Amino acid sequence: MSERDEYVDKLKARLDQWDAEIKKLRARAEEASADARIQQQKRLSEMRTQRDKAEQKLKEMRQAGDEAWADLKSGFDKAIDSMSKAFDEARSRFR
Repeated sequence: MSERDEYVDKLKARLDQWDAEIKKLRARAEEASADARIQQQKRLSEMRTQRDKAEQKLKEMRQAGDEAWADLKSGFDKAIDSMSKAFDEARSRFR
C-alpha cells in the first residue's frame, strides 16, 4: 500500500469516527430540554461542517495526481489539523 493510500485510509477512518460521534451526540441532543437542544443542534451543525470539509479534502486527495498529491500533502495536513481542532472544540462545548 502506498503512502498516499495509507493517508487516505487514515482520513477515511477519522471521518467514520466523527460520523459515529455526531450520531451519538445527536441522540443525546434529542433528549435534552428545548433550550439545551437548540444549543446542541448548533454545535452539531458546527461539527458536521468540519466533517464535511474534511470529506471534501479527502475527495481532492483522491483526485489529485501523484505529483500533485505530494505537493498538496502538507496543505492537507494543516487543513485537517485545523478541522480536527474545530471539531474537538464543538464537541467539548457539547458536554
